[in-house]
Amino acid sequence: MHGTRRTAKEAANGTGRVAGRADRNGGRAGRKGGRVRHPERTRERILEAATAEFSAHGLGGARVDSIARAARVNKRMLYHYFGNKEDLFLAVLERAYENIRRQESALALDDLAPVEAMRRLVRFTFDYFVGNQYFVALLNSENLHKARHIRRSPRATSINRPIVGALGRILRRGRKVGVFRGSVDPLQLYISIAGIAYFYFSNIHTLSTIFARDLNSAPALAERRKHVTEVILGYLRR
Repeated sequence: MHGTRRTAKEAANGTGRVAGRADRNGGRAGRKGGRVRHPERTRERILEAATAEFSAHGLGGARVDSIARAARVNKRMLYHYFGNKEDLFLAVLERAYENIRRQESALALDDLAPVEAMRRLVRFTFDYFVGNQYFVALLNSENLHKARHIRRSPRATSINRPIVGALGRILRRGRKVGVFRGSVDPLQLYISIAGIAYFYFSNIHTLSTIFARDLNSAPALAERRKHVTEVILGYLRR
């Protein structure tokens, strides 16, 4: 018998159908040449590739060809899903905000005592920047464009509003039990939490150079994490 022998894993896709090789249009070629589309999987691959490209090169330096190649799709399919390069950049920004907000919501801050809830949020924010420095790069790029893209998002406010509401609840509970000061605007507080962490990572290379210290080393990150937490809690305590 001639031809390539398929393994059981290659021959079945879990639904009883014969699975073929992946094509460059986001689906799989079946035995008779038909394609089984996986639009959500394809869309996610494009977003992953675009996130890497935009964070590495900014909007201006990013190349659609590179994104399509990394996502294993052709440019026609990429434009089919996202329209154009700037719309793709907006989708990447929305996804980046969704990622951090989803993980914040999983912290279960309402179930913790106010001081512990605030400590957990501050540490999470700092740790998120440590593990996702691409996020800093994306924000830097969008700020260069004066928020031109995220301003077009119909979802930007609804994605980001919950964290301010969560902080407001923590502050109210803290005031009620006498551990937090009054008259703290939750939005201003969040900007301070994010800003302290953001500045460190957006300037980490220049700061490390001018002060001759590796601020991206594990000891330096641990020291900074502790400092940021103490600064915020020190401000809030009565």
